[in-house]
Amino acid sequence: MISTLASFVKRSGNWSKPRQFAPTPGVDAALLITLLLPLMRLISKLGLLMCGAAALVGCGVPGVPKPPSLELPQPVADVRAVRKGNSVYLVWTVPAETTDRLAVRHLGPTRICRSLNAAMSECSNPVGEVAAPQLSGATREQAKSVRPAAKIQASYTERIPPTLVVENPGAQIFYAISVLNENGRSAGVSNVVQVPAVPALSPPFDFRAQVTAEGVVLSWTEVPRPPEVPGLRHRYRVYRRPGAGNSDTVAGELPLDTSSATELVDHSFEWEKTYFYRATVVTLIREEGKPETQFEGDDTTPVKVFAHDVFPPAVPSGLQAVFSGAGQQPFIDLIWAPDTDADLAGYNIFRREEGAEAVKINAELVKTPAFRDTNVVSGRKYSYSVSAVDVRGNESARSQETSEEVP
Repeated sequence: MISTLASFVKRSGNWSKPRQFAPTPGVDAALLITLLLPLMRLISKLGLLMCGAAALVGCGVPGVPKPPSLELPQPVADVRAVRKGNSVYLVWTVPAETTDRLAVRHLGPTRICRSLNAAMSECSNPVGEVAAPQLSGATREQAKSVRPAAKIQASYTERIPPTLVVENPGAQIFYAISVLNENGRSAGVSNVVQVPAVPALSPPFDFRAQVTAEGVVLSWTEVPRPPEVPGLRHRYRVYRRPGAGNSDTVAGELPLDTSSATELVDHSFEWEKTYFYRATVVTLIREEGKPETQFEGDDTTPVKVFAHDVFPPAVPSGLQAVFSGAGQQPFIDLIWAPDTDADLAGYNIFRREEGAEAVKINAELVKTPAFRDTNVVSGRKYSYSVSAVDVRGNESARSQETSEEVP
């Protein structure tokens, strides 16, 4: 029909200009106009209808409007749980997007869910809440492109109720969280994490540290041993942290059993530095067909130590003196057992003539356990001793003397 009308319009000429109709022989002009007017009105209405339909499709007017966003934060997927003593530390990333992939503008509180069953689909009885963090606001149009510059971390700590602690190595406590919007609605719970339900042991008593020549000696009073439970064992663990740092290093471990000592020596520190030591008892859990897991108990109060080296190396031993020089310039060779101290810098050599005090005869530290004395005179007897010196200038006592005569 539209093509027929278009053809008629084409034949009829431009409708925007008045047209003079030539009288047709035998046809009245007024009658002709009267007959054409209804047709012209019909064409005009059809044109308006066509334009309106085209406008809905592509004339710059928005399409079908979308319903308003429910502002439901996406469920958290990275909840982590750490058991320390009888406390559980939960950490997660605050949602940055809603379920319809817009930037979150407003958040409500976060509910903490706990269960003895791993299947948690809702958080109807939360054990705690975390207040909503402050977010930068955004309009609905900005929310399509605005994203936070950095991820926001949130956390929650719960002390495990004593009623949930059992001696069963396989018992677990499960946690999840549910983030609400400002209207108190949630898109669901997060991933579910778990921690062991076995009790933690108390930290060692009377923990102390002492700097010695052998190293930092760490000692404590024995922890009362719990009843033996298949699948459970315990160890002492001692940490060392530099005074100017925040990273811990395991200084040593000892089993907690009837044969274990309550003392260990840390040799891996550096002299002239400050350290903090702390100790804890580790619970190790082993179940059939599963890898061994562990968690730490509470820590002792940190003990501060300044590893000041005032300890000299060991006294040299095995000193011997041998004269040589027949047919050449006379000399006396000295040899002794090498000192094994790691911080050894060298040796000093002392010579004493009969009736006189011992005098150091080396200008610089001797690096090897041997020395040749060429400043000797025939007919005299010389006595020698050796001391060891470390890199911080601490000097040992002198060795036992050894004597040799020059013919």
